[in-house]
Amino acid sequence: MKIKINNQIREVKEKTRVSELIEGDKYQYQAARVNNRIRELDYLITSDSKVEFLSLSDSEAVTIYQSTLRYLIVMAVKRVFPKARIIFNYSVSRSIFASISNINHPFLQADLDQIKKEFETIVKKDLPIKRFSVTKEEANHYYNEVGFKDKARILAYRKESTVHMYECDGYKNYMFGYMLPSTGYIKAYKFSLYAPGFIIQYPRSEVKGEIPEFTDERVFQNALKEANKWGNITSASYIYQMNELIERGDALEFINLCETRHNNQLAELGEKILHDIDTIRLIAVAGPSSSGKTTFTNRLRIELKSLGIEPLMISVDDFYNEGHLAPLDEFGKPDFEHIDALDRKLFDEVIYKLIAGEEVALPHYEFKTAERTFGKPIKLLKHQPIMIEGIHALNDDLTPSIENDLKFKIYIAPQAQLHIDDHNPISLSDIRLLRRMVRDYKTRNSSVEQTFDMWPSVRRGEFKWIYPYQSNADFVFNSELSYELCVLKKHALPLLEAVKPDSPHYIQANRLVKFLKYFKDISDKWIPCNSIIREFIGDSIFYTDDIC
Repeated sequence: MKIKINNQIREVKEKTRVSELIEGDKYQYQAARVNNRIRELDYLITSDSKVEFLSLSDSEAVTIYQSTLRYLIVMAVKRVFPKARIIFNYSVSRSIFASISNINHPFLQADLDQIKKEFETIVKKDLPIKRFSVTKEEANHYYNEVGFKDKARILAYRKESTVHMYECDGYKNYMFGYMLPSTGYIKAYKFSLYAPGFIIQYPRSEVKGEIPEFTDERVFQNALKEANKWGNITSASYIYQMNELIERGDALEFINLCETRHNNQLAELGEKILHDIDTIRLIAVAGPSSSGKTTFTNRLRIELKSLGIEPLMISVDDFYNEGHLAPLDEFGKPDFEHIDALDRKLFDEVIYKLIAGEEVALPHYEFKTAERTFGKPIKLLKHQPIMIEGIHALNDDLTPSIENDLKFKIYIAPQAQLHIDDHNPISLSDIRLLRRMVRDYKTRNSSVEQTFDMWPSVRRGEFKWIYPYQSNADFVFNSELSYELCVLKKHALPLLEAVKPDSPHYIQANRLVKFLKYFKDISDKWIPCNSIIREFIGDSIFYTDDIC
């Protein structure tokens, strides 16, 4: 049997596992792309194939690594505290927070030390992790028997008759994704006490497989605490809770509750700006892709207008360098997300002169011709702030001449605390990815695969140009709508299911399909026309040519 690896052909025996093809350190890779599909290292190759090994600089490999890491943490916790309940949430600084309860005392450093010691023992033994299938009834019985009642409840919404699980040294669980072949592959991680549980850091593909430095961003931790509190208020932190709510006929009330939460955040933000309007001259809005920035900025403008404040909206996109001049990225291609793709000097000069009370002609950038023109000179009114929105809006290098005291910085992103079950939090980046693929298809006729292709680059840009500056925000707007996946489902599923098995994105698409299928549908007709979710599914009041 012939295997092509890095343009070299190797002759191997029939029925060879991917892991057997690795030369040198077997732990250097976490997955492989076999004939353009992501496969576990235990995958058995039975015919001529092309194999590309994946390390922690690849997002799919990190997903597998992180799933295995969570699996082993639960395993260790259960061995130290058999009756403990552990719940994972995505947390600050791209980490995971593990909350620990049912141990009859506050979670202390000594408890974490015990868990870490057991975890390290499990890793050191390099125990095999084996996948197997059981019937849905057998899985339900097992989950109830071991106290994983949250997993049992989600099974009620599983259409398939069988359930995949993984077994390691007598411990069984399922993390809704592929796994590593043995415990010894977990080499890089950091645990630190963070009451009432602990923070877990792990390698990220966006920083080439390194563990990002942890920053205790209290403003974001508060936003996540509020999200957790919100889940308790609505009783909708888990998919099965949302589904039960819809089955009771409470979907419309649920939508209104979520939208009211956004309204309340906007009202709070408006009052904060009004309170300091004598000093605020620049309102800057930034956030990662598909956070809902455009709708939010329009709604904030209207909120401020209701308070007697009418900001001057300036588009950062109008300050791109003429001729599409931009620094080259690591692949030798123009990096239009780089801050130096903008004419920073011109932008700073325009903002400075406007704030100083001068008349200034604003530029307009024509993307088709890569040329800039200027309109009629304008002047700010008394107490009229400027509002900008863009990837670099919170970066002071964009406006070095403007004193920080004159700026009000807003960071917007979905800050959800949603779960498939206790051990499987729903990724915030997955929520944004689903938003983007639906919007890209509707507004740009882009396929899901095109969205998947550009997503790693988008994520690298976020790590480079957004996350380092988010801690400077004066206000964090949580753009998550707890009901949104029940709406996005019907738009995203047909697109994801159209991804063919031979596509390099099939596994990622299939992973999203599997968890979306658990959600009950909510009709689009009930979604307000000014909702952030309308920015992605269509019929937004801010994206219409209709004239009343």
